[in-house]
Amino acid sequence: MLSAGGGGRRGRRYMAEINVTPLVDVVLVLLIVFMVTAPMMTKGLEVDLPKVTARPLHQKTRPLVVTVRADGSVALDRIRVSLEELPGLLADRRARRRGAQVLLRADRRVPYGVVAEVVAAVRAAGIEDLGLVTEAAPPRTEGRREGR
Repeated sequence: MLSAGGGGRRGRRYMAEINVTPLVDVVLVLLIVFMVTAPMMTKGLEVDLPKVTARPLHQKTRPLVVTVRADGSVALDRIRVSLEELPGLLADRRARRRGAQVLLRADRRVPYGVVAEVVAAVRAAGIEDLGLVTEAAPPRTEGRREGR
């Protein structure tokens, strides 16, 4: 046993400092892992949205998102659901949130009838605040025609 006092071995003392180098190494590795995996976790459903020239609306609360893909499948907040169970699920979530807003993301290739059925399901759940999600269209140059 080493002692700080005067017996036997002089100059040897216990080291009272913590070596933080391994801790810093582990923290940096975890930081890199999270930086690499974070973009993968935010990936949503792929939908080809229509392009329009409308300004985006600012949201006060996080809305419910209903997605209709090109194959006609419906998802509520990235969870695939059937059209028949959509009104019940929306009504349950509406009961938990006050002032629930629904945003509809429909692929441009989805037939109008399918979109109308989803809108009817949202209305059947008692939700009146429904918005349509689109992509911003590239700006057009007005008044110019080529070849004149």
